[in-house]
Amino acid sequence: MFTPFLHILVFPGFLFLVFAGLIAEYIDRKLYARLQNRVGPPFFQPLADFIKLTSKEDIVPEEANPRMFKAMPIFALTATVTAIFYIPLWSPKALYSFNGDLIVVMYLLTIPTLTYFLGGWYSTSLYSKIGAVRSLTQLFAYEVPLLMCILAPALLANTWSLSEMASFYENHSGYWLFNIIGFAVAIVALLGKLEKVPFDIPEAETEIVAGTFTEYSGRLFGIFRLSLDIEAIVGSSLIASVYLPFGFHLKPLAGFLLYMGKVLSIIAIMSLSRSIFARLRIDQMINFCWKYLSPLAFLQILICLIAKWGLYR
Repeated sequence: MFTPFLHILVFPGFLFLVFAGLIAEYIDRKLYARLQNRVGPPFFQPLADFIKLTSKEDIVPEEANPRMFKAMPIFALTATVTAIFYIPLWSPKALYSFNGDLIVVMYLLTIPTLTYFLGGWYSTSLYSKIGAVRSLTQLFAYEVPLLMCILAPALLANTWSLSEMASFYENHSGYWLFNIIGFAVAIVALLGKLEKVPFDIPEAETEIVAGTFTEYSGRLFGIFRLSLDIEAIVGSSLIASVYLPFGFHLKPLAGFLLYMGKVLSIIAIMSLSRSIFARLRIDQMINFCWKYLSPLAFLQILICLIAKWGLYR
């Protein structure tokens, strides 16, 4: 009777994602610092930052819409936590799966970006509105190639279920090689979704202070930051289940350790990209996604369709 509540609140739900998200933030910041020849933060810094934010006062701007201003961080956190239940982690079977859960996960991972837009827009601050518009503009740039490159492996597996996709690639171990292009596109698109360098345009501190989050403080800002950390874990878990579908046959502990290794490796790849590239302008980001990422994602679809024809003919 209490098992579903344990799954939602403890494992693999909220508490696990909070812990994993803080670890991912530490690894991201530490590796980024070391690549720049800096020491970086201690291991407890992400947790200390979150505790500090939760202990501060929540200040709502006088002209802001208080209901929308306060509700958006909760919506962002709820959507990211919910998505994890439909993704295979260390076994080919997700906690809750059905045919079509792939679309649901993509939808849930789109909601945080919409909350950034609405939170910034209803803050009524000029900087927040500029950041909000940039967040929404980026959404239309990276979301198309991300969706296309996630759907391509689903076409080859002939299913819209992430669990059935994991089972297919586990039984056809060589077919994941057809998805290498999509893996690269997904990593770049995830950087845009998480608004990390070089796609940190909506919160460019040298231009618009903190963008969408300029007027946020205290617990509300802490929840937004936590939702970004959890979204990094969930997005990396999605990419790992689709493009790194191996190790599902291992025992639970070994499978879990391998799952964490795959997720943290994807986090490390994104940290490396932060140290290599500089921030793009919003028009450069849009041009890059539509001129390069989308054609590559379409190429991935063609490769999977040809491989599917060879498999099922």
